[in-house]
Amino acid sequence: MKPRSLTYRRGIDLSIRVISSLAALFGIIMLGWILGTVLFKGAAAINWAFFTELPAPPGMPGGGLANAILGTLLITLLSVLIGVPVGLAAGVWLAEFGQESKLAEVIRFAANLLMSTPSIIIGVFVYVVMVLTTGKFSGTAGAVTLAIIMLPVVARTAEDMLALVPSALREAALALGMPRWKATLGIVFRAAQTGLLTGTLLAVARVSGETAPLLFTALNSPYWPESFNEPTANLTVTIFNYAMSPYDDWQTLAWGASLLITAGVLGTTIITRGFIWYRSR
Repeated sequence: MKPRSLTYRRGIDLSIRVISSLAALFGIIMLGWILGTVLFKGAAAINWAFFTELPAPPGMPGGGLANAILGTLLITLLSVLIGVPVGLAAGVWLAEFGQESKLAEVIRFAANLLMSTPSIIIGVFVYVVMVLTTGKFSGTAGAVTLAIIMLPVVARTAEDMLALVPSALREAALALGMPRWKATLGIVFRAAQTGLLTGTLLAVARVSGETAPLLFTALNSPYWPESFNEPTANLTVTIFNYAMSPYDDWQTLAWGASLLITAGVLGTTIITRGFIWYRSR
């Protein structure tokens, strides 16, 4: 191998550092640009009516997105109740029981494939299975769609976090005569609770801004959500509809809804980071 001079190696190192720094700076500038635009345009729509009133009829000023805000919260809550327990159970089985078995490898491959599947494909699947079968759009179908998107994220995160727990903790609990399920829930879960909570919050943030799946399942509604068995108002589809409309008031409300979702996802991420920092002290 031909030896390279120290000056050449230092030049390559400096070049890579400069390119990496410029790439990082470009990403930060774009993020700041997007957040600044959403904040500037969305702040004009934030008022008391935005959070308390129903949407106004087309062409009429005023109104708010209270029904869409409530609908988004309800659909997200139901998706968490469906997806998180199943995801945690799958992660427990992979980390504690399946481990290196052939079935576990198949499940891991399927989970990785599901995580990379476009959300609109999952929306179409639930549309065929639930919407066409029942003959109507519903909040339940929307929640199931988000739960499917959330499931592999929670499962793989749970598996990774549980795998980091030292085996000595499991062995000590079992040596004391504790049943395997009790050792898993009482000892292993407690040791990995920070990572499990982080994975859950990240999964919630992952589905909070999904639009395409809800277009095929929950659709939208200008009324208060009274049942999950009917089209349910939600922020993401409302943003899509209002941003495409010719009405300035609706476009302003779309920016306000975008700001609300952005603040929610950003707040969830900050809370997650803060919790990790606090637990690691």
